[in-house]
Amino acid sequence: MEVVAAFIKKLKENKLDYLLTHSLNESDGKIKIEIDEDFIVEDNDLYEQSDLIISFGGDGTMLATAFNAQKYDKPVLGINLGKLGFLVEADVANLDSVIDTIKNKNYKIEERMIIEGNCSDYKCEKMIAINDLVIDKGGWPKMIELTVWVDGEYVTTFTADGLIAATPTGSTGYSISVGGPIVSPQADVITLSPISPHSLTIRPIVLPSKSEITIKADSLHKDIKVNCDGQRSYSFPPPMEIIIKKSDKSLKLVHTSLTTYFQTLRTKLLWGIDTRYSNKENKK
Repeated sequence: MEVVAAFIKKLKENKLDYLLTHSLNESDGKIKIEIDEDFIVEDNDLYEQSDLIISFGGDGTMLATAFNAQKYDKPVLGINLGKLGFLVEADVANLDSVIDTIKNKNYKIEERMIIEGNCSDYKCEKMIAINDLVIDKGGWPKMIELTVWVDGEYVTTFTADGLIAATPTGSTGYSISVGGPIVSPQADVITLSPISPHSLTIRPIVLPSKSEITIKADSLHKDIKVNCDGQRSYSFPPPMEIIIKKSDKSLKLVHTSLTTYFQTLRTKLLWGIDTRYSNKENKK
């Protein structure tokens, strides 16, 4: 937590007000950061009272923070402490630049699509996903049967390990690992990417965000798993049916001049990088 402590020091020096979530200050009864108790609040109070939320961590932390921030319609800025940090805006080395950006309000708020899922057969809370909503077989060794409708029209039935419904933000997450397309965050679409389908003809598909996607999942096993962003998991007895659509809410991400989307693709995912030329450059 040295990074957070250093960041707080810089906030003080620049006379910027701040609040800390209670969970940052304590872990297993041990104090992580010694700070004035007046600045420590519960999570709900922090999201409610803040103008801007700053997330320290990797993509997982960013997704958890973003899930809470969207409830309060608050913008989020991520600072990477993890391995990849694709969703975050800045790295630890850019702390001074981040402070200047916040102080001078030299940033833009970029709205990202959120999707939601509603189970039509069972009582369940609305399932919210910033990256993706995944229907899968769980621990069952055999595939499940999936039937898809779009706006009431039958699309197809196939067997697979599962199906990923992803937002443009989530297109570079789990979806890309199963062959899904990279989608610009500005695109207004939802992608469906099958997980290990038992067919050579089943491919990912890109749908307009206004589509209402109905998916029926069946299995001989006792449970069908649905998880949101790899963080919130639900279990349903088969057959189960879920309706997925674009949420009325959106995620607000703070975008600075420190990086661009395509730059992030190149540096984080090495997209389009030809290692043959990279190796030649390294030998010079």
